[in-house]
Amino acid sequence: QPLQLDCDLCAIVSNSGQMAGQKVGAEIDKSSCIWRMNNAPTKGYEEDVGKRTTVRVVSHTSVPLLLKNPEYFFKETNNTVYVIWGPFRNMRKDGNGIVYNMLKKTVDSYPTAKIYVTTEKRMSYCDVVFKKETGKDRVQSGSYLSTGWFTLILAMDACYGIHVYGMINDTYCKSEGFRKVPYHYYEPGRDECEEYFLHENAPYGGHRFITEKKVFAKWAKKNAIIFTHPNWTVS
Repeated sequence: QPLQLDCDLCAIVSNSGQMAGQKVGAEIDKSSCIWRMNNAPTKGYEEDVGKRTTVRVVSHTSVPLLLKNPEYFFKETNNTVYVIWGPFRNMRKDGNGIVYNMLKKTVDSYPTAKIYVTTEKRMSYCDVVFKKETGKDRVQSGSYLSTGWFTLILAMDACYGIHVYGMINDTYCKSEGFRKVPYHYYEPGRDECEEYFLHENAPYGGHRFITEKKVFAKWAKKNAIIFTHPNWTVS
């Protein structure tokens, strides 16, 4: 059945290394709905990112990462609603959708898990929005939408107000004295800004993180969306 979400104030918690040391966990946990992405953990990071999760938006490529720790994701946190997005070839229900098949098995093992998958219609809607906002065709420009893109579009439908924590804006990496952090708060790895530039300029197969953030800033002007840690000035 279709997913019905009705939230008042939503917190969207970024996976960025910006979240490390922010100590906003208690504040985040007060929100009526808390959105997280992919396999970003709360365990061991509660002080910075909070411990509650209402909705977890997960890319088809991150499903195997959740399945490395299914007890944690599908049993301990069984109040969480999982929204899995991915292309039709992976999500098809005729036995050939590799990710859909994994999820079906998961529900067999964890019958209380609340797992939803995006429809083809929803996926193409997100592409249409990208084209409308950027003037670029996502497929022709050789890019993939990010989980953040799907999360924000879903949250704008479900929430009266949105507070995004730990997401950088499109000019952050060129600003003076920016904070050098790893791409994810929960694992050492490539520097966040390096990763952003790498993706933005990849001829194909990259996420247009910087372009997406420009669009988010535009949405923030029209909707009740605020970005903090770091703060965005949406002029």
